[in-house]
Amino acid sequence: MSDVKEAYERRYREVLEPLSKRLMTYLEAVFAEAPRIDRISVRPKSITRFLAKADSKLDDGSNKYSDPMEQIQDQIGARVTVLFRQDVEVMAKIASENFRYVESKEIEPEAVYEFSYFGRHFVSLFPTDVMDDSWENDLIPGFFELQIKTVFQHAWSEASHDVGYKPLLGELSRHDKRALAFASAQAWGADNAFAEIFDRLSKR
Repeated sequence: MSDVKEAYERRYREVLEPLSKRLMTYLEAVFAEAPRIDRISVRPKSITRFLAKADSKLDDGSNKYSDPMEQIQDQIGARVTVLFRQDVEVMAKIASENFRYVESKEIEPEAVYEFSYFGRHFVSLFPTDVMDDSWENDLIPGFFELQIKTVFQHAWSEASHDVGYKPLLGELSRHDKRALAFASAQAWGADNAFAEIFDRLSKR
């Protein structure tokens, strides 16, 4: 694991930080004319979070990643946060027209009575315009992840990340898990309410 740590620290310092800034500028240009964007953000995965993910295990105890430097696709994560659910598909269409993505999926709980993470994700190749010829090829990750979310989806996922996903303060109790599900249900309900109001107003 020490070799992975050393390799990622170098990649983070020499490529991921400047590449994130270049990708941010690129995304701002791509979505410049899009309506109702709350914010655009791009950031490299922190060294601590990368190493935690690289050390993930499968149910049988074996390593999830045999080559985490190549297999972990969200070493740079970009996010477009929009006001209404209707805007998610608008942004997704713009993304599909401007990026060479290898994966596109809408994430939501499998069961209709469950509430947790919601969002639209793309795994995409980097645009050539954001590359610097001085970077070593083996330091450049193959992909970045683009998330498109509403403000309510974003708020819930950010607030719940450290307590609900590999919690830093210990395992969640049943009550904690129900509280997180309740918070997600409220965010889902707020999304629905604003989407319905926006839809009615836009048809007047």
